[in-house]
Amino acid sequence: MIQGACHIDHITVTAPTLEAGAEFVRQALGIVPQAGGEHPRMGTHNLLLRLGDTLFLEVISINSGAAAPARPRWFGLDAMDHDAAPSLSAWIARTPDIRASVAACPEALGDIEPMSRGALDWLITIPAAGAPPLNGIAPALIQWSTEVHPATRLQDHGLSLLKLELLHPEPERIRRMLLSLGLHEQVCVSPSIGERADGLVAHINTPQGLRLLSM
Repeated sequence: MIQGACHIDHITVTAPTLEAGAEFVRQALGIVPQAGGEHPRMGTHNLLLRLGDTLFLEVISINSGAAAPARPRWFGLDAMDHDAAPSLSAWIARTPDIRASVAACPEALGDIEPMSRGALDWLITIPAAGAPPLNGIAPALIQWSTEVHPATRLQDHGLSLLKLELLHPEPERIRRMLLSLGLHEQVCVSPSIGERADGLVAHINTPQGLRLLSM
């Protein structure tokens, strides 16, 4: 077990286009995310919105102008229809030792892959099939290769993540996973109710009050 090793790094909104994702975030939070960059190994690109000194929101979509990768894209983007609604689909937890964190976790989080965006480099876990683990309830793990967190370079609009709520029919299973990663702050688990088996809800403080983003 790794106590206190992992923290929420960012939350991810998937969208068929960046424009659709930006509008989804604007309607929910009242702010349009700023330009991010391209991920050459995945054929994707993103927009970014600061949620703290070491935390941000990402909007990601397939980059139609980039070459398709030889493997499935991350975050299940290959399975997204062109007219699909944007949604909060995944979250990423930061760790100082990604191999130790993967070994400690009882859930399969995927292979450890090198990734880049512009001048930034990192290691991240990606399942072979591309879809987020446990339908996005389990995090991807990231280990940055930079001393300064990329969120510090983003414009501050006064937004902050109050908590990320994980909805799942087996809440104790999810709590065991979080404990194995030392994830406590800002993450809570609730039993799912109704037809949907699982889901993510981000509770975000904005200058206009508390707002929610969800699947």
